[in-house]
Amino acid sequence: MTHEEILKRVEWKDLRKLSFKEMCIENSLTIPWAISSWGFAFFEYYWLALPCSAFFFLTALRQVHNGFHNSLGTHKFLVWLSLYINSILTMVSIHAVKFNHLRHHKYCLSEEDQEGKSAYMTWFGAILYGPIHMFKIHQVTWRIGNKNYKKNMSIELVSIVVFASIVFYFNINWLIYHIIVMIIGEFLMAFFAVWTVHHDTTENPNFARTQREGWKNTITFSMFYHLEHHLFPAVPTIKLPELVKRIDEAIPEIEKKQTF
Repeated sequence: MTHEEILKRVEWKDLRKLSFKEMCIENSLTIPWAISSWGFAFFEYYWLALPCSAFFFLTALRQVHNGFHNSLGTHKFLVWLSLYINSILTMVSIHAVKFNHLRHHKYCLSEEDQEGKSAYMTWFGAILYGPIHMFKIHQVTWRIGNKNYKKNMSIELVSIVVFASIVFYFNINWLIYHIIVMIIGEFLMAFFAVWTVHHDTTENPNFARTQREGWKNTITFSMFYHLEHHLFPAVPTIKLPELVKRIDEAIPEIEKKQTF
C-alpha cells in the first residue's frame, strides 16, 4: 500500500487543529521539567535533577518537532521564539535541526537525508556517531540551506556561545550541570531519535517503527509514534493516540515494527 492510498483511507485532516487547552499543553510541556531540574541542581541534588533533565530534553524535542511541522497552534513568530529559546537551552541550533528534519521527510533514508544516516549503522555505531551527527547537521545547513536558515542558525549559535560563556565565567554550577547534560543528550540523538525508529526499515523508509504499548508512550511523551508521524507529519503529537486508533480501524493490516 502506498503512502497516498493510506492518506485517502484514514480520516486525519481534522486532527491538525488544536483546542486552546491542547495548544497550551504543547507550548508549556517543558516548563515543569526545567524548573524541577534546575531547582534540584541548584541545591546539588543531581541524582534527582538528572531524570528531570532527561524529561526536559524529551519535551523540548517534542515541542520543537511540532514547531518544525507548524503544529504548535501559535503565530509563526511564537514558533520561531520557541525554536530560538530551545536552541539556547538544549545547546544546538534548532533551525539547523529543522532544516535537516524536513529534508529527512522529503528524502527519507536516501543519500540526501543527512539526519537519517545513522539508521544504517549498528546501535553502537549510532551512539559513537552522535557527535559527528550534530556537527553534520550544522554543516549541511550552512552548505545548502537558504539565507533564512543560515541567519537563524548563526543567531542561535552566537546566543549559545554567549550563554555558555556567561555561565562558565561566573561559574554558575547548576547551569554548568545543565549544559553538560544537554550536550550529552544531543550526542545521543543519532541513536535515540534516528536509529531506534528507522533501523531495518530501509526497504520502505516511510514505514518507520512505532511504539504501541501505553506506559512506554506515556514515559516518552508519545515521541515514538514514528510510523504515524511519517505517514501524517502535520498531525500534532498530542493527537497521535487518536490517529493510531483511526489507522488501526482503517488499515489493521499495516505493518508495525516495534521501537523498543
